[in-house]
Amino acid sequence: MQGHRIGYVRVSSFDQNPERQLEQTQVSKVFTDKASGKDTQRPQLEALLSFVREGDTVVVHSMDRLARNLDDLRRLVQKLTQRGVRIEFLKEGLVFTGEDSPMANLMLSVMGAFAEFERALIRERQREGIALAKQRGAYRGRKKALSDEQAATLRQRATAGEPKAQLAREFNISRETLYQYLRTDD
Repeated sequence: MQGHRIGYVRVSSFDQNPERQLEQTQVSKVFTDKASGKDTQRPQLEALLSFVREGDTVVVHSMDRLARNLDDLRRLVQKLTQRGVRIEFLKEGLVFTGEDSPMANLMLSVMGAFAEFERALIRERQREGIALAKQRGAYRGRKKALSDEQAATLRQRATAGEPKAQLAREFNISRETLYQYLRTDD
């Protein structure tokens, strides 16, 4: 049964170009997430999983666009192929159909492990770069969400009993960020 070719694109940040991932590939529909790959609860991935039918082919630029770790990658590929959906990874040149092929299972595991290893190396280099920048005094971290004056006002109003959800909305911060400000004095 010949189905549709459906693209899945994931970019980690809003300044990345999602079109580049599936250029020169014919697909009838594309699902695009702008989110971290470490979270498998992505809205467009969930929509894709609900949309695809037996006979469809899901086309993804590379394995690391679908999942950041081997367990999640295997789970997603298995979930799709068990439903009769093929999955194509363009960069790696791999296609998975659900046939119980030892070679396909090996390739998925090896290539997925390489993607996971590459991500770990990137994180390690990032931490090393931050540590070096801190030693030179060049790294200041993320810009604070609130000025010192705003943070003091926030603390006063929270101490006075104003609802925290209302304060978070008013200061345009998440409730977690609000609680971080309430735990610290700086």
